[in-house]
Amino acid sequence: MSNAIDSICVLRLSAIGDVCNAVSAVQAIQAQHPAAKITWVIGAIEHTLLADLPGIEFIVFDKKRGKQAEKEFKAIMKTRRFDVLLLMQVALRANLLSRHIKARRRIGFDHARSKELHSLFINERIAPRRHAHVLEGFYDFALNLGVHKEVMRKPCWNIPLSESDTQFATQALTGGQSHLVIVPAASNPERNWLAERYALVADHANRLGFHVTLCGGPGQNELDLAQSIEAECAFPTTNLVGKTTLKQMLALLRRASVVIAPDTGPAHMAVSQHTPVIGLYGHSNPERTGPYLYQHYVVDVYHQFLKQQTGKHVDALPWGKRVKGQHVMAAITTDAVIRMLERVCSDLELFEARSGLTRK
Repeated sequence: MSNAIDSICVLRLSAIGDVCNAVSAVQAIQAQHPAAKITWVIGAIEHTLLADLPGIEFIVFDKKRGKQAEKEFKAIMKTRRFDVLLLMQVALRANLLSRHIKARRRIGFDHARSKELHSLFINERIAPRRHAHVLEGFYDFALNLGVHKEVMRKPCWNIPLSESDTQFATQALTGGQSHLVIVPAASNPERNWLAERYALVADHANRLGFHVTLCGGPGQNELDLAQSIEAECAFPTTNLVGKTTLKQMLALLRRASVVIAPDTGPAHMAVSQHTPVIGLYGHSNPERTGPYLYQHYVVDVYHQFLKQQTGKHVDALPWGKRVKGQHVMAAITTDAVIRMLERVCSDLELFEARSGLTRK
């Protein structure tokens, strides 16, 4: 395979967690091909988080603008040509948008992970992998461009933060204390844990010497859940849900000692900052979509419900198979999350080093 690659177009529009995972792979490609110009076609919200990635040109596609957005994108791409297109998304919208990108090599997913006509828009595939995490799937694109597989052993991210964002986090999470940041809500309310159980975990963390901060987006689902948690807590918490930009949230997650979150984008944002994440998973396979560096800290009821609902082991089903039901997350117990929090603290020696307490 020739290493003479001068221009690369990455098409990954959404979502927050996925683009965070993709950053690590894209930056590995940058390291392998430092002279190549990289253009990333990305969604509008996701762009606010990644706009200042070093050495990358972004073209923003705002799906809310419908046909007008596609018309403008087509005009931008009319005179441009790339050596490589990395079609890192199988959604139909992304596949159709890729028609306007001219590239000699059009690399997409393998047959098993292809859907929504993805195969019609590519001429090259990444290697098949039966049990891949989303991040590993993105790294397979990097392997096609000559990045050595050993790079995957220590994934890293360089997502810059401004001084003002860092100061915001410093003021919100003051020094001299350990900080637990809870991101309680996912985009789909079905993936949310119970407010009263979050509150019990927050109270336990408070007794261990943590200050607890809630953060998340401005959606009504997120605001309501945070208010319910606050009302249930016996100890004071700081509620920043709906009060931060994505960059400010990233700064908070960087400064946090530990993060607790369900299957939601900020969990992967925290991973990108090497902050330990306790993931709460019921509906999706944490081995596929869990917090990559901290999958050993996941509290997981997915596998038990998958077996109940299908009668099959995970290995006998499509890797992306989801569990359904409003009751699923309720199977995650408060005690299980508290035990995991104490395990994280023990691993990181937070009890002795930061709070002066010992585990009971």
